[in-house]
Amino acid sequence: MVCQDQITPRVPVHSGRSGAGFPAACPLCGSGFLTAGLKARLVDFALREGFSKAGICRPWDVPQIAERLKTYVKEGRHGQMRWMAERMNWRGDPAELWPEAKSVIMLAEAYTPDHDPMQVVGMPDRGAISVYAQNRDYHDIVKKRLKRVGRWLLEQEPEAQIKVFVDTAPVMEKPLAAAAGLGWQGKHTNLVGRDLGSWFFLGSIFTTIELPVDGRASETCGSCTACLDACPTDAFPAPYQLDARRCISYLTIEHWGPVDEEFRAALGNRIYGCDDCLAACPWNKFAAEAREMRYVARDELLAPKLAELAVLDDTAFREKFSGSPVKRMKRARFVRNVLYAIGNSGDPTLRQVAAGLVNDDEEMVADAARWAVARLSA
Repeated sequence: MVCQDQITPRVPVHSGRSGAGFPAACPLCGSGFLTAGLKARLVDFALREGFSKAGICRPWDVPQIAERLKTYVKEGRHGQMRWMAERMNWRGDPAELWPEAKSVIMLAEAYTPDHDPMQVVGMPDRGAISVYAQNRDYHDIVKKRLKRVGRWLLEQEPEAQIKVFVDTAPVMEKPLAAAAGLGWQGKHTNLVGRDLGSWFFLGSIFTTIELPVDGRASETCGSCTACLDACPTDAFPAPYQLDARRCISYLTIEHWGPVDEEFRAALGNRIYGCDDCLAACPWNKFAAEAREMRYVARDELLAPKLAELAVLDDTAFREKFSGSPVKRMKRARFVRNVLYAIGNSGDPTLRQVAAGLVNDDEEMVADAARWAVARLSA
């Protein structure tokens, strides 16, 4: 396994074209014997492109995930995320997604914050936005890097084929990354790495080339339950299990409509996502430093004022969050979250801000405004 601190960092500025797949110049007709040398050069190139760590596994190295996924969906723990129930054969078996694939190249990119993300959670008049969304959308950044690595690989093996994926495809990235030795799935179900901590994105390159694989990393959570204890909504029914319906990240980003009153107070001032379980992990003391400046928090998104966020109309919302993952959730869900945070602030001066939205055209916004007004009037 090669890591970023073993080479001289260099991140080129050129970008990739659109499209996830790179067809080969001709159909795969056998690539011959591939030595470990190709893998070493591939990893070296990937790290020079800005990735923090790389590992390789086979598409079929995760036989347990199909049954896990079926149970998760059957129990309804995916909530409104209907896409998780779609194409379950692909999600549960990466070999089904692309039968010709022989190897999966898993790549991690650190976005470790340069500040304590929990500080803003203690600022009741400010909104807490998850670290990963405080600047540019990682999907675009990671995908372009994946494409550059993919092009390099095709230059070495012109008869090969590849497909690149980052988050949006029916790929269970965390189990594959664990199989590729990047880390292990912690008790909070997120990936943890000895030299990465919890703060990193994942991307994958499926290829028809049969590359040497890496072994699994040993799971070293031990008796630690810091991540489980940190969860404000008890979203973990057991270690290594998540009920998304109770998770603040799900409730603030994926859930459409009013959030159940059971969870509203627990949201605190978290208006987009939640980092509590990630921030609690002791392995973060070894976390790789973020090398991409576009992940460094923009000042205006680090601890934005709730009073200013609540009055954003559609145009102002799109402008403020241009290029950020927050923009994808659209104004209604976001302002709903802001109003819950206002209701939780305990600040009576914010009551008038909420009162101005009780007749909002979006019912989820109006409902949240009424709740905030009532809570601040009690």
